[in-house]
This record gives sequence, C-alpha cells and structure tokens, in this order.
Amino acid sequence: MAKPVEKTRALRKGAWSPEEDRKLTAYIKRYGIWNWAEMAKPAGLQRSGKSCRLRWVNYLRPGIKHGNFTKEEEQTIIDLHEKLGNRWSAIASRLPGRTDNEIKNHWHAHLRKRFKYDLNALPESEPSEPSSDETNQNSSSRSNPTDNIPRPSILESYSAISTDSLPSSSSNPLVEIEEKPNIKGSIGSLDNFKA
Repeated sequence: MAKPVEKTRALRKGAWSPEEDRKLTAYIKRYGIWNWAEMAKPAGLQRSGKSCRLRWVNYLRPGIKHGNFTKEEEQTIIDLHEKLGNRWSAIASRLPGRTDNEIKNHWHAHLRKRFKYDLNALPESEPSEPSSDETNQNSSSRSNPTDNIPRPSILESYSAISTDSLPSSSSNPLVEIEEKPNIKGSIGSLDNFKA
C-alpha cells in the first residue's frame, strides 16, 4: 500500500529574524534538543532542521563569545593550525566560547595571509659547517635552503631568455618554411556573409 504524499511546506531561507531566534531559543529551553529535522515545525519555524541546528550551534547557544578575536586567541589559532592543520573542531576545543565555524572563517578572512607573510619574513639561521657524516648523506634527504625563495613566474623566465643564442632559419639550410596558400581569394570576401 502506498504512503500518502505530504505537502511540502515552503521553507524560509536567508537571514534569521530576531523573532525566529526567540522562538528557537524558547523551544530548546522548554523541550531540549531531540531531532533537528522534526523540531522546526512544532517550534513554529518555517526552516529546515539543518538551518535550525546551524543557527543554534554557531550563534544562539549559551556560552558563545561574539566579537573580535584577541591577540592571544589569534596566536593560539596560528600555533594550533601549524600543529593540527584544518581540524577546526579540534582547534575550537582549545578556545572556549568560540565555534569551529567562527575560527575557520577568521582564519580564511584574516590570519591565513598574515601567517603566510610571517613565515617568509623569518630570518634564516646562519649555515653551519657540515660534518663529514652530513656530507655523506643523500642530498635528497636534506632540506634545500632555497625552498622559501620566491621563484619567478614562467612568463618572466621566458622573457629572460635571449633569442641571440637560438639558430635562425637562414643559418640552417635544411629547414624550409612552407608558405600557406592564400585562401582569401578563393573564398571571397567575408563581408558577403551575413550572420
């Protein structure tokens, strides 16, 4: 036997209103969180369960810090990102009151560029004399000190090549340049064609 088809209700998208925030907060305080997909309708919201969950987790949950990041928080994010990579929830667990989404957004909007430039600005240490054991090691296992030096782009490399050293076609008698026949006369003028 076939199941009856329910009418799909139109879901709201976009920014949340303060009234919707109050409804979701009041519903969760009264009944708790039980099933995000089913909670929106009894809460009086025309939102998807995912939208309700993300709004609660990232904005409405008690204990969330809002506002600018402190210098200490930014330094913690940079240090942890160097160790953990893009594991935002692991980084957020070390910063109480900050969500993984907020940390990820702050990293991509502000810290990533600053962190990249700070790495390039670090002074290089003085090279020491290699011991006899180090000189016997395979060179591929050692790091190259020129890895952090910016390389010119391909176009800059090609523009630096001198064409004087290249052989010309007149100096090589075996190379013949075949001319293509002029097909304009056989086809006629392009002005005769109409689009």
